[in-house]
Amino acid sequence: METFICIKCLLAAALLAAPVPSLLISPLKLACLLLWVYIGLYSVQRVQFGSIVPHSRKSLVGFAALFAGPIVLAVLFVINTIKNVSDLKGTVLETLRKKLHNFCSRLRYSGFVLPRNDWVIKLTDSSGKELKDIYAQGKLHKKDSRILDLTKEIVLDALDERASDILIDPKAESVYTLRFRVDGILRTIEEIDHDTCKAIINSIKAVSGMDIAEKRRPQDGSFVAKTPDSTTSFRVASAGVLNGEKLSIRVLNQNAGMFTLNNVGLSEKQRDIIKDSIAKPSGMILLCGPTGSGKTTTLYAMLNQIDRFTRNVITVEDPIEYVLPHASQIEVNPKADITFANSLRSILRQDPDVICVGEIRDSETAEMALQASQTGHLVLATIHSNSNATALIRLLDLGITPLLLSSGLSVIISQRLLRRLCDNCKTRATLTQSQIHMFRKKKINYTSLCQSVGCDVCSGEGFYGRTAIFDILLLDDQLRTSIGNSTLSIEQLRKDGDKRGKSNLQKQGLKKVVSGITSLEELDRVLG
Repeated sequence: METFICIKCLLAAALLAAPVPSLLISPLKLACLLLWVYIGLYSVQRVQFGSIVPHSRKSLVGFAALFAGPIVLAVLFVINTIKNVSDLKGTVLETLRKKLHNFCSRLRYSGFVLPRNDWVIKLTDSSGKELKDIYAQGKLHKKDSRILDLTKEIVLDALDERASDILIDPKAESVYTLRFRVDGILRTIEEIDHDTCKAIINSIKAVSGMDIAEKRRPQDGSFVAKTPDSTTSFRVASAGVLNGEKLSIRVLNQNAGMFTLNNVGLSEKQRDIIKDSIAKPSGMILLCGPTGSGKTTTLYAMLNQIDRFTRNVITVEDPIEYVLPHASQIEVNPKADITFANSLRSILRQDPDVICVGEIRDSETAEMALQASQTGHLVLATIHSNSNATALIRLLDLGITPLLLSSGLSVIISQRLLRRLCDNCKTRATLTQSQIHMFRKKKINYTSLCQSVGCDVCSGEGFYGRTAIFDILLLDDQLRTSIGNSTLSIEQLRKDGDKRGKSNLQKQGLKKVVSGITSLEELDRVLG
């Protein structure tokens, strides 16, 4: 590529130095020549680092790009657009809109557009040391400064887009893909060349306290981003994969502490059930659902319902996502032998009224949490399972005795997250005759149903934000007796419980569809 650049520069210099008529060196002609030079160099870069041109043809096409830069660039653009339309099965207009967004992002990432001022965001490690002081020990060259600015831009863009995860992974030998997970859906933001992205990954690993030299073994770390409005924590995980190193960055929910039982998506009847359970002095409330279903947010909403002035609240979390005033919060750290089980032992000696366990992962934690619920403590906990029935099965599989399970557990709550339709662009839904017939048969008013459209507010997705749907199981005396006497068939519980739980979630989701909060397609996507 350096050879191509030198040839192009020599050609431009020869044209400028040669004796030419006065019209040729007019400002307009000079501007056009410089623009042609820039487009030619940019075309060569896209050919060399792109994945459209086969490796064996890169030299030939790159040489052609020196003399016909705009033409080659246009051809590459058309080929890439057709390929994206075919792969993503979207419309041409949607693909062109995304390409324009990527082009603007690429200009910023290339350094031709000045980054936002340094005071807008600061990246620090767990001790408060800034990234620029960690990277190159404060002696930054121009290239290093550009990499740090680019790293900050990526993090700041993720916060602006409300991303919950940032994924940086190699797409090919010469290209990395940057993706954001927004409202549970992955969006491809940009493709970055190999050398630049490796430097970005190293800067993130450095500020996260990870070993930059180690690229094969998985590593974990964390860092903090400070903006004028907020402070956000990030958890980082790296892994060696084909063609390079993958980086997964989890944006910890900075708004978790602002949620209450009134704004997480509960119906009035469900809120009353949970409020009554929280008001009791003992018992165990178990939240279940797959990864990314909003369990932690609901957990914080319940903790916000508790009067922390009159009740001693102690939490064990991995990690602490939001600082709760007037509560004692313990963060799990396996390297320091601070586990859920070890923390629970110490908590029971600190006169707690309410114990919050971020996640039940092993039999020891599950047993201690259920025992604590029997000895005058209210226990809030989460567990990974698909339904209320499978949560019971999971606890039994962990070795919990049926008697302890029946006496300690009070409420099980299963939940899912649905994307909310964008209020700025949603429109009345167009229904098929079969759908209209189904709604009429079930006597459901379908006139308020809406569908997604897409606008600038929601970045063309048609959805903005999420809401939860819940299935609540109260353990009554009959169910407790069946569990305690081991007369409950595991297979029947799995079959009937999953079916009943899915039906309840569909019923709650359908209410939100009829209210125009979400769409039928979104409900089908989440529940199937």
